[in-house]
Amino acid sequence: MPRYRKTDARAWAREQLTGCSAVTLPSYSADLKRLNERGIRHDIERVIAFGYRYTLLCSEVAITPEENAQFTAWARETAGERLGLFFHAAFGTLADNIQAARLAQAAGADIVLLSYPPQFWPTSEQQIYDYTRAFCDATELAVMLFPIPLWGFERVHPAGMSVDLVRRLLADCPNIAAIKAEQGFPLPAGLCEMYHHFRDQVVISCPIEGDAIPLMSLMKLQFSGTSNTAWMSGYYPRAFELARQGRWEEAMAMYWQVNPARNANAAAAQASVPGTSVLNRTAWKYQDWLAGCNGGPLRAPATRVPDRLMKMLRQGLAASGLPVTADPDAAFAEGRFPC
Repeated sequence: MPRYRKTDARAWAREQLTGCSAVTLPSYSADLKRLNERGIRHDIERVIAFGYRYTLLCSEVAITPEENAQFTAWARETAGERLGLFFHAAFGTLADNIQAARLAQAAGADIVLLSYPPQFWPTSEQQIYDYTRAFCDATELAVMLFPIPLWGFERVHPAGMSVDLVRRLLADCPNIAAIKAEQGFPLPAGLCEMYHHFRDQVVISCPIEGDAIPLMSLMKLQFSGTSNTAWMSGYYPRAFELARQGRWEEAMAMYWQVNPARNANAAAAQASVPGTSVLNRTAWKYQDWLAGCNGGPLRAPATRVPDRLMKMLRQGLAASGLPVTADPDAAFAEGRFPC
């Protein structure tokens, strides 16, 4: 059970949802038939060593709800109280997500990042409201709302999730405790709007590392995530905490130092596959491998990472003075702890 009552989810988040959240992808056996326990435990330890307070256990990688629960259980057992765990509600149907959330909660998840299935095709705000409300009603966990153009909700409203819709959801779903605000991404408009209207009700997260540190000169942000930043090792948790403490100039000095890596990420890994809204999770796993994580294969259908992009990502880390493995790229496909 979560360490808070459902009706206290917002108070819990205000106190506990601080710092940065990484994203951890599961590791698999060489034959892709089962999870790789040693690789998963290793990656959780790496995220903790980097200074992250939370990680999202990514489920958009052909994993079953039962396997996801095992992934969560190993992560919880490894981390103990050192790391908070996000359940990723990214399964195929509302019913699947509700069931997977219950399994993940029992295995030790702390909070939910709410995604929407590809076949969910709303044509009204009421349909978005109904899906979101049904999920929130069915889980005891705190929920992070996630407005982003990936869902295609712009057919309903130009912002995807309007202020009025978010206001209704906050009024009727007491366990919505945070908003990962990316309406209009890559523009920061959604973040600014959510912060303006709702910062006194729920935690507003800016997950985009390249935006968060500069905006912290203007905004009081306590949390950033969930996002693909662990490949930069401990830089982001340190810089974010400096900015939170009011040492913004020091944070910005670190920010500019890693700009070559940031630019390489924007060009090679962070953008979705054109025309699909599909993120290249293999590139994310390769990036984490560069920082010492397990790496290894992902199940089909999995994207690929061309050699030229691997070189770009590796060179960006080196140019920024960030840690990067000396192992050859060919070793990524096998992983550090093959089984």
